[in-house]
Amino acid sequence: MAYALGKYAQAICDRCGFRYPYLVLREEWNNFKVCPECYEPKARQLEPTQVGADPEALFQPRPDVSETTDVTISFPVTDDGSFAKKPFLPRIQTGVGSVTFGGDVTTPVTESVTGVSGTGSIGTVTASGTGTSIAATYTVTVASYLGANKYYLDSARQATVNLSEGSTYRFDQSDSSNSSHPLRLSTTSDGTHGGGSQYTTGVSTSGTPGSSGAYTQITVASGAPTLYYYCTNHSGMGGQANTP
Repeated sequence: MAYALGKYAQAICDRCGFRYPYLVLREEWNNFKVCPECYEPKARQLEPTQVGADPEALFQPRPDVSETTDVTISFPVTDDGSFAKKPFLPRIQTGVGSVTFGGDVTTPVTESVTGVSGTGSIGTVTASGTGTSIAATYTVTVASYLGANKYYLDSARQATVNLSEGSTYRFDQSDSSNSSHPLRLSTTSDGTHGGGSQYTTGVSTSGTPGSSGAYTQITVASGAPTLYYYCTNHSGMGGQANTP
């Protein structure tokens, strides 16, 4: 709907009641139309500022922490006492306490690890472990030769090996061809098949032949006799282990 401009119109002030030209009147915040003398802007106290709570906590703070944390990490090392593989060190929060990473440590070692990050100050971080140095590991496989199964050490059929006194040697039977062919040691050629008995001094075994991690291990004792490795289930598979 169209309205007249009110160029010549008159209007009454809602506050004082006097007559004024229509276009002179001003509209207040309460919808009153008043004359210039009666016009009042809205008081500030009628629109108080809303004040929220003062913020207290910081987003992702970085406080100055003086506590330290000692962390112990154990993992494999090489024969010369150095680490075979540097471990991945996660971020460690101050106050966690002792943290140990397990592993098959093969020789005594203590080494400091630097560059560890954390949400606080990290103290001494030491990787350590105790164990026995492995002088040599022979990979054992089984294959047929002239119609009979034979042990192969590092791909050599019925290889003769030399074992030094005081050293530790491992016959790794992880390969699947070793299934049902447990390797053992004896002072008699062909072991129990040759009328001898199993030699157990310094000998340890782990796992099931043909499965990952399976092995026979020996730490050669002082004055140990000449030994022979053989299969407990089948004759004629093994070879000789000299102990010079």
